[in-house]
Amino acid sequence: MSLSKGNSSPVLWEGKASDPPMSHPLDPWHPDKNKDPGAEDKFIQISKAYEILSNEEKRANFDRYGDAGEGQGFSQHQHRQFHRFHDGFYFDESFFHFPFNSERRDTSDEKYLLHFSHYINEIVPDSFKKPYLIKITSDWCFSCIHIEPVWKEVAQELEVLGAGIGVVHAGYERRLAHHLGAHSTPTLLGLINGKITFFHNAVLRENLRQFVENLLPGNLVEKITDKNYIRFLSDWRKDNKPHVLLFDHMPVVPLLYKLTAFAYRDYLSFGYVYVGLRGTEELSSQYNINVYTPTMMIFKEHIDRPADVVQAREMKKQLIDDFLSQNKFLMVARLANQRLFQELCPVKKSHRQRKHCVVLLTGEGEKFAEAYEAFLTFAVANTKDTLKFVHIYNERQPEFADALLMDEEKYRGRSAVVILERRNNAGKIAYKALEEPWQGSKEDNFILLDLVDQLRTDPGLLSSETVVADLNDELAPIFLIRWLYSTLDYISDCWDSLFHSNWREMMPLLSLLFSALFILFGTVIVQAFSDSSDTRDSPPSEKEETAAKTEKNDVNFSKESNSRIPKKGFVEVTELTDINYTSNLVRLRPGHMNVVLILSNSTKTPLLQKFALEVYTFTGSSSLHFSFLSLDKHREWLEYLLEFAQDAAPIPNQYDKHFLERDYTGYVLALNGHKKYFCLFKPHRSGDEGGTPGSCEDYDASLHVEARGKPSCSPGSRSIKNKLHKLSFWMERLLEGSLQRFYIPSWPALD
Repeated sequence: MSLSKGNSSPVLWEGKASDPPMSHPLDPWHPDKNKDPGAEDKFIQISKAYEILSNEEKRANFDRYGDAGEGQGFSQHQHRQFHRFHDGFYFDESFFHFPFNSERRDTSDEKYLLHFSHYINEIVPDSFKKPYLIKITSDWCFSCIHIEPVWKEVAQELEVLGAGIGVVHAGYERRLAHHLGAHSTPTLLGLINGKITFFHNAVLRENLRQFVENLLPGNLVEKITDKNYIRFLSDWRKDNKPHVLLFDHMPVVPLLYKLTAFAYRDYLSFGYVYVGLRGTEELSSQYNINVYTPTMMIFKEHIDRPADVVQAREMKKQLIDDFLSQNKFLMVARLANQRLFQELCPVKKSHRQRKHCVVLLTGEGEKFAEAYEAFLTFAVANTKDTLKFVHIYNERQPEFADALLMDEEKYRGRSAVVILERRNNAGKIAYKALEEPWQGSKEDNFILLDLVDQLRTDPGLLSSETVVADLNDELAPIFLIRWLYSTLDYISDCWDSLFHSNWREMMPLLSLLFSALFILFGTVIVQAFSDSSDTRDSPPSEKEETAAKTEKNDVNFSKESNSRIPKKGFVEVTELTDINYTSNLVRLRPGHMNVVLILSNSTKTPLLQKFALEVYTFTGSSSLHFSFLSLDKHREWLEYLLEFAQDAAPIPNQYDKHFLERDYTGYVLALNGHKKYFCLFKPHRSGDEGGTPGSCEDYDASLHVEARGKPSCSPGSRSIKNKLHKLSFWMERLLEGSLQRFYIPSWPALD
């Protein structure tokens, strides 16, 4: 008898007992006896046939499923039996850990699998450039099998358009599934700008496409017609961006164009022209548009003609990305924030990768329009890979302009041109300014052209160096608008959670709510039923009497003291050491300053007393911190800082014999750790102030200094305190922002 199951299956035969003896069928095909190239494969086939015939179970599987192996028999026969059993019961995958359905799961999901660290470090930051559609699945999920065809089709389609796709296996990535808030499978959700939105509709292709499209902001693409195209293209002055127009015959904006607008929204503004709509004829004629072929145009400073054009019957994502990435900036972009400064004027990495920026420092209004137009014309005629032409408004970036022009009188109210090169990320630049203000004349053009040509052969042309602060963000929304957007997002999240969240998600919120109500009503009930008469009738305790007497004495004493010193309070003054140096200075939050008093062991007590009196009225500001620095321990650190303030605090040469005798006690430094600058207060030196030497009349016994050392009065303390005589006026100027600032490249170590 012979059996055959397909071309790839082995041939099985079975002899009869009455047949005459014959040689073993394997003998002619044994590799040692038969040198034919196919003898070995034939030998293996016959061996498998004998193995199946000798085993009843394997033979039954072969007759039923046509496969010589055991795995297929289980996966088809036992899988169907278990399918019926599973339909009537619920199994927790976390208990069984069987790789059920793993062989049937679509292998196309493997390239989209997400892990927790990958999601946090890469997917979430990338969601600010494109939305993500994420599926949470598992092996014990039969509904996941039903949505698989739709999911596969939509995932491939959206990925081509520029959306992100992710798959989370809840059985192996429990932490990530819990982080996403998925408590069942399958679950579909969207991720954009770090925010998660759940999909609650039927899993259909149209619903999933609309879901991803609804994740995008609604104002990404503006509909453009004959009535508003001039206004749209002229907004480059306001938003400092090139403007993109897509001409197409589709009545709705394509999803590909919306995804592209979201990815490049920080650099470009997007408009869409439906060429089949009445009211776009003038626009199509103005730019000679072929209405039958999609056309994309980029407009920069000149709105009468596009800066670049691309036309194709089918716009592909790669084609659009290449086109837009080459036109992200205006010809002469305005440095409106630090990000633009870093991108347009990158730090040089080697001598072969020098990038120079030609900066026009000008003002706003018609008065400066002629100088700007001349600079723009020069930039268009001299486009080079190593040169970037930019401009800046002096009134909006005063610190940057003052650092380059040194507040010279000849540049006041006029434009100036500076060639600069960034040396590091701390703000250090090398630059050279044109000796005369920029007026846009032919002579100015020749001078600037000559300097640009010299840069190729003479890198030392940029002889001046300085440190500039970070640029102000001119395009940032005001606080009220940001607060309004945050409030609307929060209300939207709460509304969505109210209708779609399950009880497992709502339990923490409900528990918190009931706990707060219990504490509130419990407090009210206890106060309502408490007997307050005992408290009113009981005599005051000994501690209360003592506190009352102390308060009375403080009131009497305060009448005799200086009126600007409060009756109670303290000034927290901590010592600046190598232990707290990083937290108290290097990593100070933006907007915070540390006011540091310089003292020695011999002057510590009187200086701290006077320092506390002078700065106490300013302790209400949460952005000010107060410290003191020991001159005996950290003189080198102080000398290093004062080198950046030579004009305000000249210090002797390090080889001077009086170097170690220099008295810096009484100096006060206001240190801005985030922006890396400090303001300097020099002690008051005059000796004609009233008062008897050695008196302690400036010390208020009700004001305590939280620092080492005890208050005391010693001869000569009055003259030491006079060093800080005008510190309070200096503090007022510090809060006004009118003090001179001294910038440093980085904070030195405090050894």
